[in-house]
Amino acid sequence: MGILFSYWIAYGTSHIGGTRCAPEVPYSGPLLNGKAMFDPYNDVPAGGCTGQTEASWRIPVGLQMLPALCLGIGMMWMPFSPRWLMEQGRDTEALATISRLRRKPEADPAVRFEFLEIKAEVMFTNETQAIEDASNTGSGYWTRLVGNYLALVKTWPKFKRLAVGCLVMFYQQFMGCNAIIYYAPTSKRYMQQGQGPPLTALLVFGQLGLDPTTTSLLATGVYGIVNTVSTLPAVILLDKVGRRPLLMAGALGCFASLVIVGTLIAAFGSNWPAHPVAGHVAIAFVYIYDVNFSYSWAPIGWVLPSEIFPLALRSTGISITTSCTWMSNFIIGLVSPIMLTTLAHGGTYFFFAGFSVLAFFTTVFFIPETKGRTLEEMDVAFGDSSTDKEKQRMADICRELGLPEQVFTS
Repeated sequence: MGILFSYWIAYGTSHIGGTRCAPEVPYSGPLLNGKAMFDPYNDVPAGGCTGQTEASWRIPVGLQMLPALCLGIGMMWMPFSPRWLMEQGRDTEALATISRLRRKPEADPAVRFEFLEIKAEVMFTNETQAIEDASNTGSGYWTRLVGNYLALVKTWPKFKRLAVGCLVMFYQQFMGCNAIIYYAPTSKRYMQQGQGPPLTALLVFGQLGLDPTTTSLLATGVYGIVNTVSTLPAVILLDKVGRRPLLMAGALGCFASLVIVGTLIAAFGSNWPAHPVAGHVAIAFVYIYDVNFSYSWAPIGWVLPSEIFPLALRSTGISITTSCTWMSNFIIGLVSPIMLTTLAHGGTYFFFAGFSVLAFFTTVFFIPETKGRTLEEMDVAFGDSSTDKEKQRMADICRELGLPEQVFTS
């Protein structure tokens, strides 16, 4: 573990902004446009960075510790989930937690109703699981595991949940944000050396007469700052505006920005110095694209899948959607450099713009609004109707707890 950890620390601090801080070590990776590319397995020096002070790596690593420290301290006051407490038979603590979260007394009707609503769902889930366990007596671990995954595709409502989660994760990658982050420095470095494709995605950053270091900082450092700051509005807007409006606005904003940048590259990319205004406009719309992506698909891509699955299938569903985003990320990382070197006239931008407009229409016609919906209400949003036996079981539980049956059966 020590070797693995220290290696990736050296890798991260030796390849910053597309330029290694150990320039005496030559590139030894595969050729791209006649020049060797960076190979992290051979080109990372044993001593890490050279020619810079220790602050060049201590400060970035130290800053990354602050969020983890804040999270660790904050977890001391983090209450247990009311559902988890009820699953453990700790109903009194669950009621107190709901009261604390809602900032209302335990006797408040809204608090009592939410408590009973969650209690009914937990009782229903436990009874359903007990019936399934009884019917699968003698089944092995792998049979039950496969059965959990197959349950996500047995009915259309459950498959729709899975499809929505996977599509959101898919579009999050295929709208091009990570492709820009990954390959902006490489594209600029080749351009500064007068080599490489003249029309690749972010070559516009390197055509402004800036030295390679300044160009790299502007494209990666400033881009990262814009990315971070633009994510903050989602904290406020997510529960006020809703998921669908943000997804639709973000998709349209990304589409428009990508089309504009692609058009400018197609029209002026062969001679940026003669058209400095076009270069500045292209740079501006790269950042505008980042803003639109960061307040919408970047955070919602992780929030929405965690909201849509029923309790019994949540861990299984999220495992698939998370795998989907990393598989899509792998594909983007694999094909982006090929696209950047082969698609001329802004083709890479138009490719990602196409997926942006597809993301818009998918949101309009396929993704339901989940704002303000409890897990118990999500079945209605996805049209997940229960069987007669399940309805009767839930009706019995509702009568036992004094809840109206329409809470779950409508």
